[in-house]
Amino acid sequence: MNQSPPLPDAEHYQPVSTERIAFVASDTDEAQKARLELSHRYGNVPAADADVIVALGGDGLMLQTLHRFMGSGKPIYGMNRGSVGFLMNEYRDNDLKERLAKADTTTIRPLEMTATDEDGNNHKALAINEVSLLRQTSQAARLRISVDGRVRLEELICDGIIVATPAGSTAYNLSAHGPILPITAQLLALTPISAFRPRRWRGALLPNWARVDIEILDAAKRPVSASADHTEIRRVTHVTVRESSDTQGVIMFDSDHGWDERILTEMFRY
Repeated sequence: MNQSPPLPDAEHYQPVSTERIAFVASDTDEAQKARLELSHRYGNVPAADADVIVALGGDGLMLQTLHRFMGSGKPIYGMNRGSVGFLMNEYRDNDLKERLAKADTTTIRPLEMTATDEDGNNHKALAINEVSLLRQTSQAARLRISVDGRVRLEELICDGIIVATPAGSTAYNLSAHGPILPITAQLLALTPISAFRPRRWRGALLPNWARVDIEILDAAKRPVSASADHTEIRRVTHVTVRESSDTQGVIMFDSDHGWDERILTEMFRY
């Protein structure tokens, strides 16, 4: 029997205290310079003592910071000092505390990936954006797809497949022609990468409480790797993906250009 759907996990909360700020930055000169300037102006407490973490860099740093503080309850507010900034707010140095006090705060739940490799070892990792499976050689991957224990696709021949969260739907998922999901949608996007057979299969939208099992067929001849954001496992034979029920991250956006608005803008751009 299928479980009843849970309540939405992504929701907006009242502003948090912003008296104690911890700054983290990428290794670029621009980000490090911003960290020094902001630390001098607002102070910089250890992350363990902070009310809020301010990340200075690009989307890569933001993902790393969200992973680092996952489950801590500390909100992460990013300012763009990198090349890509979809997850970041505009950089300004003169009104940070006012922006933090007015920012929208949203909780996000990552995906849990359990990947079994060819030696039978199980590997676990969390993904904020997506779990992706990719062929490792010139041979296309052969995958069997099950949802909640029922086989839905006996064989998918492809370059790979993506299970994306709403937060990650505008990242790799969008590049693979997957759908953009509103941040509050209780959905996951299951998107094939260069599907060869069935050629016209474009993927599926699944409830966010669904369990996705991906079995790699002919794994010895057609090896496949699995990645949860930045964590990669090589030569997997089976991968299970489901939304975490007990881990969450917290992200902040300026109230005049929040995540909902960013995603709506992306929807009408493509």
